This record gives sequence, structure tokens and C-alpha cells, in this order.
Amino acid sequence: MAVSQHTAPAAPALQPSPAASPAAGDGLTLEARLAAVEAAMSVRLDEAAVAHEVRVAHIDTEPVDLADVITVPLTPTLQPSPQPGPSHPGTPVAALLERARARMETDGWCAGALSDESGAVCLLGAIRKEADGDRGLEADAASVVLDAVRRRFGDHVDSVPEFNDSWGSGHTPTRMLGEAAAMADAQGL
Repeated sequence: MAVSQHTAPAAPALQPSPAASPAAGDGLTLEARLAAVEAAMSVRLDEAAVAHEVRVAHIDTEPVDLADVITVPLTPTLQPSPQPGPSHPGTPVAALLERARARMETDGWCAGALSDESGAVCLLGAIRKEADGDRGLEADAASVVLDAVRRRFGDHVDSVPEFNDSWGSGHTPTRMLGEAAAMADAQGL
């Protein structure tokens, strides 16, 4: 009994199109063929870069700060009495700024107004509410916040409200209140 051998026809080999790259029998040297392939790839990479830019142009991104991403566990510590520091500032301006930070975290953040209809506050609104009418303390706290902002983001920032309103969320403004509180505490304000 004879066994017939059936072989499947060979699949056609993928051949590059003649327009895409030069063929070996076209009379070009190896260097010329490589240069032509490199030019074709450069065109394709440029087209891909433009296509990528078009696909992602609508995505609004805000720089990510590690302080927004990295958190520490909230474990209770047993201390007989709170010590001055970032969580318990020992100076009036630092204490005000820490209270303002806590208020912003609790009430929420807003832009364009001192507070909105839901009770959310901006940087200056949180400071004003926590200053409880003490305009001198409020002015000192706003000045420290502006100093902290300028140290971190540059001297081009003109005011605390301008800085607050330039963000899409309250993460950075809230964090700046904490940094300003630590700065005021370190300066003895």
C-alpha cells in the first residue's frame, strides 16, 4: 500500500513592495540600498510621530508630583503631648496655615472665588476663615504662602489667588499650605 504524501502548497513569501525598498537586482550598491531603506524608515517614523501627536493632543495632563502619589500609612502614635512641628506648629502663622490646610482638605478646594456654594475654599479663603477676622495674621500667612510658592515655582507668580486658580485640582494648593506652615514654623512666625 502506497502512502501518498500530501504537502500543502508553500505560502507565498512576504515580499516588500518595489516602491517601499530597493530590490537586490536593481543595480544599486549595498550602501545605496541601505540609504534608501533608511530614508523610507525615516519617513514612516515621522508619519508615526505626527499620528501619535494627533492621537494624544486632546489629553490634558498636569505634572505629577511625587508628594501627590506617595503616601505614608496613617498609624496612631502614642505621645504624651504634641510637640511643635508640621502637624502641631508652635507659631501663630504656622498654626493658622495648618488649620487652613485642614479646612481645605475637609471643605474641599475651589478656584475663582474665596469659597463656592458647596463651602469649598481657595487658598486665601481657607486662610481668611481660619484667621477669624485677624487681618494682620491673615496678611502674614498669605505672605508666607506666596514666599513658599515662589521658592517652589518661581518669581513669576504674582499672587496667592493667581497661584490657586492656575490649578485644575486642589492637591498642589493644599500641599503648599502645609509647606508654608512648615516654613513659617521654621522662621518663627
